Amino acid sequence: MTSYAPLPAASRSVPGPGRPDQRTERMAHWRLLRLGFVPLLLALWSWPPSTGSLQVEMAGETQTVLLNDNATIVCKVQGPRHLDITIMGVTWFWKHQMSATEVILFQFFGAHRKIVRPGASVPLSRLERADASLQLPGVQLWEAGEYRCEVVITPHKAVGRVRLEVMAYPVSSLFPEQAMVKENEEQLISCMASGFYPTNISITWKKWTQKDPRYAEVSEDVFTNSITKNEDGVFNVTSFLRLKPSLEDNMTIYQCVVWHKSLPTCQRLNFTLTVIEPEKTTYTWVYAFVSAGILIFVLILCISWKQVPCRTNPLFSVLKAYSQDTQIDTSTEEL
Repeated sequence: MTSYAPLPAASRSVPGPGRPDQRTERMAHWRLLRLGFVPLLLALWSWPPSTGSLQVEMAGETQTVLLNDNATIVCKVQGPRHLDITIMGVTWFWKHQMSATEVILFQFFGAHRKIVRPGASVPLSRLERADASLQLPGVQLWEAGEYRCEVVITPHKAVGRVRLEVMAYPVSSLFPEQAMVKENEEQLISCMASGFYPTNISITWKKWTQKDPRYAEVSEDVFTNSITKNEDGVFNVTSFLRLKPSLEDNMTIYQCVVWHKSLPTCQRLNFTLTVIEPEKTTYTWVYAFVSAGILIFVLILCISWKQVPCRTNPLFSVLKAYSQDTQIDTSTEEL
């Protein structure tokens, strides 16, 4: 009977603490390979992230995009510039800022591709160049929130997160753009900002005069109505400036300045004020001519009527009084 000596301790495969032996590990890998590549990636997705060197780079903590614009949410794989996309997968998750539940927007691995958000894509040509950025066309306000990028390159996984902020810039208008106003006549100028998001906005007024060629802020006779919300979620607001100019205010330039976080610089809208003198009424001159004509007529009558002294003639007294009253009224109106 042949007996076999036991193997030395150094040649035996002894599993380490918390790790299966090599035979068990090889059998597990073989079962996954028999199932095919796609289930392999699915299995890898369920494993916790590896402590390997795979990392992804996001565009900071926050990205901003304008309403209805196309957004590219950055997620780039650090390391190699070219990847074998047959052994990798990408999944994008989205979580609304008012919710704790994540939903899948886009998923790619092998021949499998899942698109939940219409138009969402990760171009394969870019993915081969280690760019797993998500492209979203026509972004809406409700799509703001947290986006999570998961990249698997067998057997490693990398995760990146970024917050997307959606904004809408205001469309501003000034009414009227030009005006010709009579002296001491009240004029109301309105500056309207519409279609902006979020609500934080500032509207101020400035003026420029020939005496002071620097824009100075105007604070008197300025009032702003309450912000209103449209059905699509954007907001509107109007600011008013009340003017009662004098002739010295002629050719003064007033400026409406609109600030919003969606704007790279403030919007500035100018208004040029033209002040004219009030029209002189013609009836004062009519009274003057009529009274002068009556006085001349009375004098002619007095000369013709030598029998009756002019100063004692009742008609002369009435007409003279009327003429004096008319002259007084005329001089008062001219003042």
